[in-house]
Amino acid sequence: MKMTPLDILQHKFKISFRGFDVREVDGFLGDIADAFQLLMNENETLKNEIEKLKQDITEYLNREETFKLALLNSQSVMEQMKDNAQKSAEVIIADAEVKAEKILNRANSRLFRLQEDISELKRQRIQMEVRISSVIDAHSKLLEMGRGEQKEMDEEDAKVKLLVQSA
Repeated sequence: MKMTPLDILQHKFKISFRGFDVREVDGFLGDIADAFQLLMNENETLKNEIEKLKQDITEYLNREETFKLALLNSQSVMEQMKDNAQKSAEVIIADAEVKAEKILNRANSRLFRLQEDISELKRQRIQMEVRISSVIDAHSKLLEMGRGEQKEMDEEDAKVKLLVQSA
């Protein structure tokens, strides 16, 4: 039986010879005690649920911070790799030009060797480009996964807000 404060205020006891009917008063007090016990149980359940939701929020915030740090580290590593690859490419190209000049000046007999060196450098360059491209693709996929998880966390945060507002 659910009771409201108005029910308690409007309840009238029968007056008997020595005052109120004791059984009726005791019954009413029992009903009130039951109603308050239910409210206390519900209140405790809600407090526990709020505490769990707070822990979930903290965990999600920690995950978000970890993802942010990972993203920043990935971007930093990617920039370093680009710079290193560019410098390596410049060094390789400069080295190839020097070697090509020396080979041309020495003789036509070394022309075959020069063509082999240039082919090897081009192959290395292609390998570097492929490696850089695969790293960029991997990081892009990581970013997309992070965005998906961020969207899920945003949806869960919206649910938490809705639960908190409805409480």
